[in-house]
Amino acid sequence: MRLRFLGSTSEAGACLSRYETDRRTIVVQGPEAADRGARACLRHVPGGETAVEVPGDLRVEIARRAPSDRD
Repeated sequence: MRLRFLGSTSEAGACLSRYETDRRTIVVQGPEAADRGARACLRHVPGGETAVEVPGDLRVEIARRAPSDRD
């Protein structure tokens, strides 16, 4: 899988970064969701998966830049 950096919420580009893949998907890099109660509500999380909390402004930006079926 190839990633293309789309942007970040931090000046250094180290946290809550988003990428577009050559598979027409989005990858979000960020800290694991820290709320234990929320993590306990997750279902069917196999090894190698986790949850990343994505703030609203980044969701909007991801939606705006996401590849569409028209591309």
